[in-house]
Amino acid sequence: MGKITGFLEFDRKVEAYAPVEERVKHYREFTVPLEEKDLKEQGARCMDCGIPFCHSGCPLGNLIPDFNDAVYRGKWEKAASILHSTNNFPEFTGRLCPAPCEEACVLGINEDPVSIENIEKNIVETAFEKGWVTANTPQKRTGKRIAVVGSGPAGLAAAQQLNRAGHTVTVFERDEKPGGLLRYGIPDFKMEKHIIDRRLKVLEAEGIVFQCGVEIGKDIKANELKADFDAIVLCGGATVKRRLPIEGSDLNGVVQAMDFLPQNNRRVDGVKEFKKEILATGKDVVVIGGGDTGSDCIGTSFRQGAKSVSNFEIMPMATTTRPEDQPWPFWPMRLRTSSSHKEGAERFFSISTKKFIGDKDGNLKGLVTAEVEWVKVPGQRPQLKEIEGTEKEWKCELALLALGFTGSEMTVAEQLNLEADQRTNIRASENNYQTNIPGVFVAGDQRRGQSLIVWAISEGRQAAYHVDTFLMGESALPLKGEGDLPRA
Repeated sequence: MGKITGFLEFDRKVEAYAPVEERVKHYREFTVPLEEKDLKEQGARCMDCGIPFCHSGCPLGNLIPDFNDAVYRGKWEKAASILHSTNNFPEFTGRLCPAPCEEACVLGINEDPVSIENIEKNIVETAFEKGWVTANTPQKRTGKRIAVVGSGPAGLAAAQQLNRAGHTVTVFERDEKPGGLLRYGIPDFKMEKHIIDRRLKVLEAEGIVFQCGVEIGKDIKANELKADFDAIVLCGGATVKRRLPIEGSDLNGVVQAMDFLPQNNRRVDGVKEFKKEILATGKDVVVIGGGDTGSDCIGTSFRQGAKSVSNFEIMPMATTTRPEDQPWPFWPMRLRTSSSHKEGAERFFSISTKKFIGDKDGNLKGLVTAEVEWVKVPGQRPQLKEIEGTEKEWKCELALLALGFTGSEMTVAEQLNLEADQRTNIRASENNYQTNIPGVFVAGDQRRGQSLIVWAISEGRQAAYHVDTFLMGESALPLKGEGDLPRA
């Protein structure tokens, strides 16, 4: 590495946040970028560790020490080339990925890890600013036509890789604009949507065709699609929302997070009318679920002018340090506090919602909870037990259910007779990503279940390799951790 003693000389730095009282007044991103000098020093912190475990921590196999070293030396264009060789969309992961690479950083064993994600974001932003991100169209076409269903990160990655191989790719999206959860699930204060749009312009210039407002299985039957294309890649995500089947769950004001967040994103995008408006304005809000989606609901509620926001998590409060049973370099389940949590939400752990309370008109006015504990039973999974005498009633006019997803919608799978697993994910092997029907492939959350953006991009890239091999007998597309090869 360029600065052998860098990890001894420089402390970890990441982007600061604008003050809470300022940022909750708008939906724009609110991070304060580091100076170039600071970024070079952060790149210098990357150790000459011998075995870069960050590679194994990253599902994409990003060449992290290589681009860190390039940043330290001020070779930003080289850093951008290295980063894009394994990651189609570092501007997405640089904002949204929870950075498993940092948890696997060797420096992180006893010091703060290298700020890999922040470096990644700044590399790609520099690349866009300098005009280094340009359309790379294939020199010749294979004559093969591929349909990609879903335009989230898995679908976009699969589409770009297959287009690079010379195939003609059409992406079908049921929403009005491409992006999937990137556009309609992630709040603008975490990623403004012009970030997606500038990348889509590149993809379109490369020859990828997007057909939006088209739902496969309804507007176009799955069998018709199969007849019209040489291969299909299903990247529809895990979209079946987990319910909370308790008394009062049908009250007006008990809302799924993935109904609340997409509506607000459309509102920010200029949509003015909705069949049923969902707003936190002036309300006591309870967000049930402690993950990233719950955090997004918190930040959105504050920006809508919620009176108060409480966050319930059924699991016990985790430790801030790595648990003993989750050793480095594995991903640790420890307490994570997001920027939205810091905006004023009160968090409650080991708490279970027992029922919702409504008024005479069917509107939510409160809920009842109980404290719980997880009892460990040898040889079995921990069992949830309610603690007697801990029932409590809470005032609440809007309850947002951020409980994750239980699987994939199965309309297309049923029409094509695709096999599914017990979690209603479409069954396909990691060996070739192909379903039980030849020529039909699946990638991302629709195959592996609800997961991270970095896994979605990785799956899209791997599926593209296997689709290309299926169609052509071999593929020059890269696998995990390999840089893109020159296209013929």
